[in-house]
Amino acid sequence: MNDAPRRDDLDWLYRRDGQDGQNPPSAQNPPSAQNTPYARDGRNAPEAPRARPQGPVPSGYGPGAGRAGSGQPPVSDQPPVLPPPPTGRPVPHRRRGGGSGFGRVLVTLVALYLAFLVATPVDLLGRGGTLDALPAQRAADTPGRVVLLAGTDSRDSSTNSGSRTDTIMLLVMPTSGKPALISIPRDSYVTIPGHGKNKINAAYAFGGPQLLVRTVEANTGLRVDDYLEIGMTAFPRLVNSAGGVSVCLDKPMVDKDSHANLPAGCQTLDGDQALAYSRMRKSDPQGDIGRAKRQREIVGKVADRITSPAMLLPWRYWQFWSAATDLVHRDHNTSMLELARIGLGLRQTSGSSGLTLVVPLSNTNAQTPAGSSVLWDEAKARAMFAQLAKGSTSGLQQYR
Repeated sequence: MNDAPRRDDLDWLYRRDGQDGQNPPSAQNPPSAQNTPYARDGRNAPEAPRARPQGPVPSGYGPGAGRAGSGQPPVSDQPPVLPPPPTGRPVPHRRRGGGSGFGRVLVTLVALYLAFLVATPVDLLGRGGTLDALPAQRAADTPGRVVLLAGTDSRDSSTNSGSRTDTIMLLVMPTSGKPALISIPRDSYVTIPGHGKNKINAAYAFGGPQLLVRTVEANTGLRVDDYLEIGMTAFPRLVNSAGGVSVCLDKPMVDKDSHANLPAGCQTLDGDQALAYSRMRKSDPQGDIGRAKRQREIVGKVADRITSPAMLLPWRYWQFWSAATDLVHRDHNTSMLELARIGLGLRQTSGSSGLTLVVPLSNTNAQTPAGSSVLWDEAKARAMFAQLAKGSTSGLQQYR
């Protein structure tokens, strides 16, 4: 077969038409009908290609677009189809688990309850009675915290004319060691500043809480930081607000002077029974020493009850603080924070985390110008208070 015709067909493409320097056929300069191979062979010439637009070609268009394996979408002259606009109201976004309204109510109730726990003692004690119990003449400052607790035989602690202190205790919260609750027998024969020797409970009758504080400081060498006073005849209300106290008796307790009439065994005492239990003395073989021991027991158990979770019930919480406001008086320098610390310290003394003891004694029935009195063991008492003055209770076990 002769290849000349085929080469002639391609001459125009490779510019072998003998017309050097002329533009090759294009969309603007197509080959003439006489020079094309289709004209010579009698075939119809294909349609001239369209002119390619100038400038950058958009992605997805142009040669090779839409071919298999090209990774490009097929070319389409139709405009893209957009999704229809949303109709109706938008669906609100809901939190998981639902109940968001209940959660807000619960948070509000908790916040109100916490506010109630804080506001009740602040408001009631703020309106309660305060005393100027700390005198100007004071003992030297001692480490730790010393609180003087006084129970008077008056219902109204704001007046002390003729009143005497039925209970005197020192709560010592040291810098080293356990908290200690120390009883000072009310018949202790001591020196009262400006009044010579007498029973210590006479100091309150002579000069009120300030003279009592001065007497305690003068005979112990400890500086009193806080003072709390309660009318013992009104003590039952405070016990009842705490739900009573539990005691266990080896034998029945019957005493006509204190009106104690309790059976043997474990039992819960109401306010009147607790007062009789803590004041009974004449029927106790240990006399004032046994009474002081029971007083420490009742004070510790009341403190344990009022700091228990059961006291957080709103009605019981309110009853206790209402009673405390009416019955307990504090020095005006004793803050709410200090009251909380005192309560925790008293609670510790009711268990193994604290100590309870009485001032070392040499005679519980000494005859003095003031009548039957209690004498301290001067050497041991001085040694015990000297240790407390250093802020430590670690060696107090020997005096129990």
